[in-house]
Amino acid sequence: MDSIVITRIIAIVGFVIGLLGILVRLRDIMNRPFKNDLARGRGSPLRGVLFAFTLGMAPWEKESTRIHWLAYLRGIFFHVGIFMAFGVLLASPWLSLLPDWLVWIATAVTGIGALFGFAGIFMRLAGPNERMLSLPDDYASVFLTSLFTALASATLIWSNLLPAFYVTAGVMMAYIPISKIRHCVYFFYSKFFFGFGFGRRGVIGQPNGEYAEQR
Repeated sequence: MDSIVITRIIAIVGFVIGLLGILVRLRDIMNRPFKNDLARGRGSPLRGVLFAFTLGMAPWEKESTRIHWLAYLRGIFFHVGIFMAFGVLLASPWLSLLPDWLVWIATAVTGIGALFGFAGIFMRLAGPNERMLSLPDDYASVFLTSLFTALASATLIWSNLLPAFYVTAGVMMAYIPISKIRHCVYFFYSKFFFGFGFGRRGVIGQPNGEYAEQR
């Protein structure tokens, strides 16, 4: 077998390990006791969930992002780059068939995402508060995802880097369940229950009325 086939198998094995680990995590979450909200319902849970997954993520909705726009934009570009890198991974067997305009867009998006990802490491090191709160896993998680995104960009230009891209993808995906990268799974749970709970209480996502949030 050539290096492409071997490293592609490594990527698949990493994906399987990561998926199994995530399923174990989800099983643990679902087995935890559910406690009903005893507060009287005053709003629509559906509106709350919709708000949580849409306008609730806008920078002006949270004090921290209103103050720290640079950090917010860095995170946006970084995560868009990661999503695009996974698209490159899925399309990797057929990269030579992709139109040039799509390749260059993907190259730019992943390249910019990688730059902002690596910038996050330096921001953690430079900020005294961030440095104090950061653990080795924080640096490892950001570095792995940034490297994965950078290699996605580089592979679109130099196809001989595809084996390195596969190996990095396999390692990163296997690392997800035991690292802080697993927040990609918890994100959807936290957003749903945040929107459901506070929407039901009429705190967020409600039309103007007696219980609507005040601006």
